[in-house]
Amino acid sequence: MSLLNQLFNRGVLGTRCKTCLNLAISRIKLLQNKRDVQLKQMCKEISQFLQAGQEAIARIRVEHIIREQNIWAAYEILELFCEFVLARVPIIENQRECPSELREAIASIIFAAPRCSDVPDLLHIKNLFTTKYGKEFVSAASELRPDSGVNRTIIEKLSVTAPSGEVKLKVLREIAEEYNIAWDSSKTEAEFRKNHEDLLGGAKQVSAGVTLSHTPSRNGSNNPPSRTKEPSNKSVHDKQEYKQLEAPSLSNNNSALNINEIEQSHKNNDVPAGDAQSETRFQSSDVLEKARAAIASADRASAAARAAAALVQSSFASLKLEGK
Repeated sequence: MSLLNQLFNRGVLGTRCKTCLNLAISRIKLLQNKRDVQLKQMCKEISQFLQAGQEAIARIRVEHIIREQNIWAAYEILELFCEFVLARVPIIENQRECPSELREAIASIIFAAPRCSDVPDLLHIKNLFTTKYGKEFVSAASELRPDSGVNRTIIEKLSVTAPSGEVKLKVLREIAEEYNIAWDSSKTEAEFRKNHEDLLGGAKQVSAGVTLSHTPSRNGSNNPPSRTKEPSNKSVHDKQEYKQLEAPSLSNNNSALNINEIEQSHKNNDVPAGDAQSETRFQSSDVLEKARAAIASADRASAAARAAAALVQSSFASLKLEGK
């Protein structure tokens, strides 16, 4: 780049930077005056809520006041930084690197530019500094990298975190004192100090507890050994009863198959798991009763079938004798 182009670009950068800085300073002053009026109106409304005993609404509205106060304080610091940089524009033009004494002011302006939408001139200043010092310098300030030089107060005032209960209580007391309201802050103080339960976390904890209480342990460490042995002994006893109740007839084969299926389902349901043991025992006893009833009915049916077959055979034999 020729010397003429360097001089031309340097003059253009200085002129644009001065114009944007002057516009930003003027706009910040107007916004501060506007915010002063809004803050007074909001403080008056909160004092009316406190006087009427509507503390719940006041606790919510005070967060907006704190947010406006933080932005107002950040704008005040940015105005000072803009005036400081405006006075040092010739130094910025003559040096290729950012001067150490201007690093905090320039980095703070770059950091606040996208977070202060009411002052679009700061974005133009940020673009000028990007052209001057490069994207790496601007990225370091925007992302708050180590040694970026951004003012700590600017970071705190422009953060989006909710204010603490102590800060809200302090602002409410200041408003009550300013408007001469005899306000008892004990109820609000207790509300701010209360630890509100996390419903999502609580639901997860409850569901986890239910799962642990109804899920069997693989190692068997959660259940006492005496309780774990009972279902196994009961299952062996049930199997013996099943085997004793089997009938040798053909009609009982189907019932035997049903018994085997019941035994298999009984094995699957026989899980020694905490509170589920009693439920499993009740289900096993119901299954046994049904199996016994089915076997008894099958025995009666087979006996009736055998009696009918014997009657038919005797009738058939008597008919043969008569025919002869």
